[in-house]
Amino acid sequence: MEKAYTGISDEELIVRLRDGEMGITEFLMEKYKNLVRSKAKSMYILGADSEDLIQEGMIGLFKALRDYDIGRDASFLTFADLCVSRQMYTAVQASRRKKHFPLNTYISLYSDVTEKGEGGGEETELVNVLSSLSDKSPEEEWIDRENLELLEKTIEKELSGFEKQVLDLYITGMGYAQIAKVLGRDGKSTDNALQRIKSKLRRTIGESI
Repeated sequence: MEKAYTGISDEELIVRLRDGEMGITEFLMEKYKNLVRSKAKSMYILGADSEDLIQEGMIGLFKALRDYDIGRDASFLTFADLCVSRQMYTAVQASRRKKHFPLNTYISLYSDVTEKGEGGGEETELVNVLSSLSDKSPEEEWIDRENLELLEKTIEKELSGFEKQVLDLYITGMGYAQIAKVLGRDGKSTDNALQRIKSKLRRTIGESI
């Protein structure tokens, strides 16, 4: 059956699926199984069980097959990616017990956030400050734990609910455009939220070092 569908576009296959042709659902679910697995790996950082995420992702993929509108939506791949991400993130929000995550999950947030050195010299990425957290003495580790607690308090007190959602998805590797789609918001407000998050956390890290 797989060979019978090789070379046919997803969009054409879905038209045939709507016409009642058997086997297409199974073919497309199998075709995009690796997409689901890839998404599960990125979402795993948010604290969910990998197998549960895969199951939720397959539900999202099935919904994509059910709801895809050729005349309204972009390519099926783009729509499926969105549906899988939404389904997984909804499951993560509903199931996770921890409010915050280890500090190292936020390190990527600072990869493109820089500050001027003293005297206006070369820029120093904040990630370079955070990357020194390993191989610490007991005293230094105690200080790092204090910094982590400060960062978590900042996330809890200073970030809005929307900003926390944006941060959740940003640390999985999503860009602001995809985050906007997953959360059902416009790109500009999502990008603005991301810039606010970086400013608030950068200020916190700067004050704690």
